[in-house]
Amino acid sequence: MKLKAFILLLAVASVAAAAYLFLPGAEGGCRPSAIYDESADGAQQIAAALARARAEHQRVLLQFGANWCVWCQKIHCFFKSDEAVKQELAGHYRVVLIDVNQGRNAATVEKYGHPTDQGLPVLVVLDADGRPLTTQATGEFVNPAEGQYDSQKVLAFLKQWSGAQYIQNPSKFPSALWLAGGRKPQEQEVDAGRGRTGL
Repeated sequence: MKLKAFILLLAVASVAAAAYLFLPGAEGGCRPSAIYDESADGAQQIAAALARARAEHQRVLLQFGANWCVWCQKIHCFFKSDEAVKQELAGHYRVVLIDVNQGRNAATVEKYGHPTDQGLPVLVVLDADGRPLTTQATGEFVNPAEGQYDSQKVLAFLKQWSGAQYIQNPSKFPSALWLAGGRKPQEQEVDAGRGRTGL
C-alpha cells in the first residue's frame, strides 16, 4: 500500500514539474508535444537532411531525445523561440530529431558513438558529407541560476561548428572538402570511439 502511494506521489510530482517547466515565459511558454516521430527511421532522416545540407552548404544537427523527455521539449522550444538561435539554425543547419525512446534507432545511436550515454537531449553535429564533428551534452547550455537554456552559450556553440567562415570566404579555401568539413584535413583529429574531432 505504501509503495502504491509512493508511486502515485511520484507521478503527481512529475506532472507538476513538467507543468512548471512549461509555464508561460519559460522557453517561450511552449507546451509538450510529440516533437519526435516515433515511427521514423533515423538513418533515413539523416540521409535526407544530408542531401539538403550538401545542396545548401549547411551542417546537420542531430538532436537525440524522446517525447517524454522534458528537457528535449524545452530545447526544441528554445530553438524555435530564441530569435538569434533560430536565425543561426535556419542559416547554417538542418536539424534532425532522432527518437531513442525504448531503444529506437539503436543502430544510429551506435553509429555516432553512443552520444545518448551523455543523457538526453544530446546533440551531434555532422558536416555535409555525414562526418561527425562534435558531440555536445546540452546540460552545459543551462544557466543554473535560472534553470533555463542560456542563449549566449547555445549561440556560441552553433557559431563554432557552423563552418560559416569557410562558406563566406570560399576564395581562401579552394577545396570543396573544406566547405563540407569546416576545417583543414590536418586539423581534423578524429576520436573514432566517440565520433568527435578536436578543436
